[in-house]
Amino acid sequence: MNKRFDKVLVANRGEIAVRVIRGARRLGYRTVAVYSEADRESLHVREADEAVCIGPAPAKESYLAIDRILEAARRSGAQAIHPGYGFLSEREAFAQAVQDAGLIFIGPDPHSIEAMGNKSASKIRMIAAGVPCVPGYQGDDQTDATLLAEAKKIGLPVMIKAAAGGGGRGMRLVHTEDELLAAIRSARSEAENAFGSGQLLIEKAVTDARHVEIQVFGDRHGNVIHLGERDCSVQRRNQKVIEEAPSPAVDEALRARMGAAAVAAAKAVKYVGAGTVEFMLARDGQFYFLEMNTRLQVEHPVTELVYGVDLVEWQLRIAQGERLPMTQDDVLARRHGWAIEVRLCAEDPTQNYLPQTGRVLKWQAPEGAGIRVDTYLRDGQEISPYYDSMQAKIIAWGENRETARMRLIKALDDTTLLGVVNNKAYLRDLLAHEAFAGGDFSTAFINRYFPQERMAAMRPNLRHVALAAVALYLDDALRLAQAHGLSREFIGWHSSHEFPADYRLKWRDAEYDVDVLVHDGHEFSIRIGEVQFQIDVVAHDEHAFRYRFDGVVGYARTARDGDVIWLDAEGQVYAYTDVTLAPAQAAAAGSDGRLLAHSDGKIVAVHVQPGEEVAPGRTLVVLEAMKMEFQMSLPVGGKVITVNVQPGQQVKSRQLLVQVDPAQ
Repeated sequence: MNKRFDKVLVANRGEIAVRVIRGARRLGYRTVAVYSEADRESLHVREADEAVCIGPAPAKESYLAIDRILEAARRSGAQAIHPGYGFLSEREAFAQAVQDAGLIFIGPDPHSIEAMGNKSASKIRMIAAGVPCVPGYQGDDQTDATLLAEAKKIGLPVMIKAAAGGGGRGMRLVHTEDELLAAIRSARSEAENAFGSGQLLIEKAVTDARHVEIQVFGDRHGNVIHLGERDCSVQRRNQKVIEEAPSPAVDEALRARMGAAAVAAAKAVKYVGAGTVEFMLARDGQFYFLEMNTRLQVEHPVTELVYGVDLVEWQLRIAQGERLPMTQDDVLARRHGWAIEVRLCAEDPTQNYLPQTGRVLKWQAPEGAGIRVDTYLRDGQEISPYYDSMQAKIIAWGENRETARMRLIKALDDTTLLGVVNNKAYLRDLLAHEAFAGGDFSTAFINRYFPQERMAAMRPNLRHVALAAVALYLDDALRLAQAHGLSREFIGWHSSHEFPADYRLKWRDAEYDVDVLVHDGHEFSIRIGEVQFQIDVVAHDEHAFRYRFDGVVGYARTARDGDVIWLDAEGQVYAYTDVTLAPAQAAAAGSDGRLLAHSDGKIVAVHVQPGEEVAPGRTLVVLEAMKMEFQMSLPVGGKVITVNVQPGQQVKSRQLLVQVDPAQ
């Protein structure tokens, strides 16, 4: 019997820290938050009963520092530690250190984490336990020559994976032999930076398959059950974007077979607590073990909604030594309806999912029947480059899949996140696509229907630009009225003949000359080139306005940051810069030979030195931001004049990294 505890330290940040703190508090536990200096004002710090600063912003000096977390537990008097997910949640050394300190680790035992933490070792164990596995190589010889030979022996295409981690890091899909060596070295480098281990395994790529995982739960009395499946097939860069329960591809018979295999996998390592066994489900109904995540998953809310359970509550009860609160039959009998979750991320899908940083100007979570939002966002929240790009999870439940899907689309429409570029509109497009609506898709869904070429070509339509000009005009007018104590009825009033205001708005490299003529303060005649728009503003305030266009009333949400106006309207979210009074635009980025950081981050590698001749498009520097690596290059070649950074250095957005004298 475990010793009892009443105070829980949550060794994490962001939305999962908020989720665990609120769940524990609801059950009567006192909670302790830990935070880095960058998270001093974060929501999870405010939600907890107590909070302890554990170091600077970089995760290695704070959220990954085991000794600092244990010291925070000692100082606060916490008797148990919940790891959340990510960071130290699947580190055997952390679980062991918690237990060695006389504390309770709210998760599996160290030996279970160790057994499943390395993909190669866990696959060998699963084969021994009779769990179906994908053919591949998971040996100790990690030389380039051996990995190349094994990949060719398996037969292309193959998947290269980091043995020590997940989340898409250190993972590469390779179709041709000439890509192999570069993919192996790139995956190894990314794995070393993300997980501290460059060990790789290689598997036969099962194409056009689905990613289906089983939620398992075990207690210290030998009981292990599963809580059905989640379909996580909609992925980009092997990272999940949409998750749902149940899976459209799984019937009762297949659910029973996959559930039994997952339970067998968990029992093989004497698993205790919440875990997830991930499978690849082929078109022919065959499924293969991928890995086991020895922690709570990001997507656990869809299981909670469909089965009517609280998995964090279960974790706390199991950690106290209690038996599972339900039998397998009890759980399966509770399955009701459908739930779908999307991950709202600070990233730009039109620029190859480039992570974004900045200050949240306006955040408003959606509400309504069947809607759940897990987040830490609030107005003024700073999104930094040090942590994951996911900012919120928006989940919808319905009596059936279509109801859940439609509710989730409406929830996204009702979500406001302005100030930082994000994937809200992109998520809506994914959910609305006919292939997703029909339920017939695979892990190839995004590459097939939303290839980067299509995403990169997306841009604002002229009506959105016109609405942005209206938003800018209204904001200027409101500021003027407030500054001079004028009534709103004087906005747009003229003592002489009406004349148009000229605006020049910029979105990336595109500039729009906009003529704005206002009558009676609310009737806008907008001209962009040869296109004319008549827009009637019905009502407006500081952050939104209603308008009538072509007889239909619409709603726009706005936020202003200096010369930048953010507009969320008609399914599009864009930020425009008012460059009406700005000087002429300089040459295209990089054409002057200056390589600038595209975001805050850390330099992983520098591939050039002063005096070296480089060709256009060659990788000069590798930058890591939000746990992802980016190969930085220039559109021009020439001689390297200066290299201003070195590996391990933290850099700011637009900092000069390398200067090249462009070839003439």
